[in-house]
Amino acid sequence: MTEATTPTKENRLFDLLPEGELATVVSHLEPCDTPRGFVMAKAGATIDYAYFPCSGVGSIINISPEGNRVEAGLFGRDGFAPTAAAIDGGISVTEVTVQVPGFAYRLRQDKLLDLMQTHPVFTSLLHKSTHVLATQAGFTALSNAIHGIDERLARWILMCHDRIDGDKLALTHEFIALMLAVRRPSVTTALHLLEGNHFIRSVRGLVIVRDRGGLEEFAADAYGRAEEEYERLIGPLRKSKRWALSGRSSAQG
Repeated sequence: MTEATTPTKENRLFDLLPEGELATVVSHLEPCDTPRGFVMAKAGATIDYAYFPCSGVGSIINISPEGNRVEAGLFGRDGFAPTAAAIDGGISVTEVTVQVPGFAYRLRQDKLLDLMQTHPVFTSLLHKSTHVLATQAGFTALSNAIHGIDERLARWILMCHDRIDGDKLALTHEFIALMLAVRRPSVTTALHLLEGNHFIRSVRGLVIVRDRGGLEEFAADAYGRAEEEYERLIGPLRKSKRWALSGRSSAQG
């Protein structure tokens, strides 16, 4: 496995722990490469680990009895998954898989639960992160109901962009179609529209954000509310200066 530098610089939750709690938590972490397609939790399977990404982006995927799949939420270095690990859920109802490759630390569920008994700040951050991810899932459901594919794609690109360094997202049309629960031609058309407005550049297996502000304006109310809740409870998330200037960034800003 690839060694990273210090988890305090890579995962937001670790970065917010007091020194004493951090030292104990870090002593139980295991480094883990997370290539595209890596499954952190299988739907219906026992939860063995909680994963804390330092880079890359993971998806929370709901699977119907007939095998239809749709993304309910995404996360990266801002949080952890599966969130059911923090409530001793036993099994994962959803599939948790990596869509943008990266690196994570993982913590055995039994050790996670032990640490939550004696580390109040760690426990509070896990609870807040779980709440924010549930909030995001709710607004994803709202967006799926009221917004067109173009706005939904803009929102999704912005959410991924918030969780990576730089402006390049390693994403295929096929994967985007799966995540948005639409056909691949619809994704191609929507990408062409965003590219035509010079918000992004789309090449094979890669989406490059060119105009973050324009992309936010285009997404309009499809994007921002769940991000506000994260920043209210945990800290900075979004890249855009627009939010800070509007007074809608975190209370810590």
